[in-house]
Amino acid sequence: MHVITKQAELETVIAAFEKADFVTVDTEFIRETTFWPVLCLIQMATPGMSALIDPLSPGLDLKPFFRLMGNEKVVKVFHAARQDIEIIVHLGDLVPNPLFDTQVAAMVCGFGDAVSYDQLVQKITGVQLDKSLRFTDWRQRPLSDKQLEYALADVTHLIDVYLHLKTQLERENRAHWLKEEMEVLTSRGTYDIRPEDAWKRLKMRVRKPQELAVLQAVAAWREREARERDVPRGRILKDDALYEIAQQQPRDAAALGRLRTTPKGWERSSSAASLLETVNAALAIPKDRLPKLPKSHQPPEGTGAAAELLKVLLRIIAEREGVAPKVLASSDDVDRIAAEGEKADVPALHGWRRAVFGEAALRLIRGEIGIKFEKRRIALFDLNC
Repeated sequence: MHVITKQAELETVIAAFEKADFVTVDTEFIRETTFWPVLCLIQMATPGMSALIDPLSPGLDLKPFFRLMGNEKVVKVFHAARQDIEIIVHLGDLVPNPLFDTQVAAMVCGFGDAVSYDQLVQKITGVQLDKSLRFTDWRQRPLSDKQLEYALADVTHLIDVYLHLKTQLERENRAHWLKEEMEVLTSRGTYDIRPEDAWKRLKMRVRKPQELAVLQAVAAWREREARERDVPRGRILKDDALYEIAQQQPRDAAALGRLRTTPKGWERSSSAASLLETVNAALAIPKDRLPKLPKSHQPPEGTGAAAELLKVLLRIIAEREGVAPKVLASSDDVDRIAAEGEKADVPALHGWRRAVFGEAALRLIRGEIGIKFEKRRIALFDLNC
């Protein structure tokens, strides 16, 4: 099976793909030992044509591939696109657009929450994919024909999946439902995470503003270190160490060495010295400039039962519409509607979601509709009649 390793071949195949209406795309990568994913293989297909590209081939410039990813005349089709797009953003400095994510589309079309690619292929085409090479080392060269066949199947079958979902969305007039989700995936801000925001990935285990200031500072420090050294965050410091540093606030190497979660002897390293500078700088922040602790959402007493009723309503409507419930509303949406009603600023009360679910949710908590068990089924009924 042929793999593109030469620049002239890449230019030729990309020029052909640029004439297509859409191209299915997938990547194979490794990131267990690095911060940034190592791109090992690119697979693409469109009706009548497919290609495998070796990004590890010496001297191969991927600019033509990135040009295609930015070509607004060609729809780029991925399944569960976020990690693939993260790679393209990092290496090519762009977000593929226009974009179609078949995993998101499948939820809108009633295939369940976060359906896997092989499940989706089987449901739509009847083909049972071989996933035995899912955890292969894609850095090894040469790749076997079996590995290449496995990789190519991820985009060739995606053609039929895409065409099926696209047709269903258009037939059911739900293409605009997908558009809002794609806007999130094609937003540069989804992938450009600032080190200063790294603390938001962590569970909140701090109770004081000064502890939060230290946590924010050391999380940003770890993020920069991991990026610069291209190693996983945990190779710098584990999350538990960040929490302990935020709470114990060591000011010197001796105090740092007494912590249970830092490696023995690490306090004498240059990295530890840099970390201590960061901690001391955070501790020097004046009290009036300390960050405020995020408000924990405490629903008013008695809204728990209302939230449970709304979840039943959500399931009824999701089944009726043939979509995954989380497409219509998240658990947070439901809780906030139960607590705040019309004032809840949540996606479920905006756009098409409001028309499909949000209005019914508001009517339920206003006592305008009810839920009943009739003929072994749960159904809605109007209380104003």
